[in-house]
Amino acid sequence: MKIVKAGLLSTLLLYGSMVAAADSNGHVKGRVPDQTSGRMLGGWSGFLVGGAAGGIAGAIAMGLAGLWMGGEVQESAGLAGDAYEVELADGEQVVIRSPNRQWQTGDAVAVKGNRLVAQQ
Repeated sequence: MKIVKAGLLSTLLLYGSMVAAADSNGHVKGRVPDQTSGRMLGGWSGFLVGGAAGGIAGAIAMGLAGLWMGGEVQESAGLAGDAYEVELADGEQVVIRSPNRQWQTGDAVAVKGNRLVAQQ
């Protein structure tokens, strides 16, 4: 049970920082591949296999290896999602996922929560 709690905590810490800042305006700088689902699946699978085979150290090592491999496999299979690098009005650059809409470089956008919407 301790391994499961450690895995959940690790997942939260790794992906908790992906939430965007407060609502703001900016423009799209370019597209970057989004490998979140592949990394989550690979990391979790590696964590479980490593924990069964090598205890805590195995779970951590295989979880990290699975995290990397899952993202690489997803991208090489052409299944990476859409994420966009956005430069906000204050000069900060953030990467925001946009699974439901495609954007072009230079598009004026507003960041609402953790999604992009057309700037009005």
